[in-house]
Amino acid sequence: MQWAELYQKETEKPLGQFVTDLKSAGKERGFIIHNENSMEMAHTFGTHGVEVTQGFDLHMIQICKPEKAAVSLQTNPERAVLMPKFVMAFTRDGKTQVRFLVYKQPMIEALVGESAFADSLIESYTATKTMIDVAL
Repeated sequence: MQWAELYQKETEKPLGQFVTDLKSAGKERGFIIHNENSMEMAHTFGTHGVEVTQGFDLHMIQICKPEKAAVSLQTNPERAVLMPKFVMAFTRDGKTQVRFLVYKQPMIEALVGESAFADSLIESYTATKTMIDVAL
């Protein structure tokens, strides 16, 4: 049984432009970038005194729909482990690479035991993949 899938995309667009366009695509759908000030990992590591190699540009972009997340987590805080939606973006060979891990419904139901939550989370994953595609 497949528990998750890795959604992989590539674009000629520079990483910074992809992030800007992802933010815009999310805003149109009620999503925000939750960690906008800390998504750039070279900077985050640097604030902890860790040096990274020249050109390291991994962005761990946390996507959130606050109004939906607040209701869901108040209903059952056990859901929190599955709710962070991170889009990873980095440059390789002059192109922006995008990765997004999507949990499958059987895994969500096995971990949380709620099919209605699984349906809702799958809906958010679909919206996130659409936002990625729009931002490309």
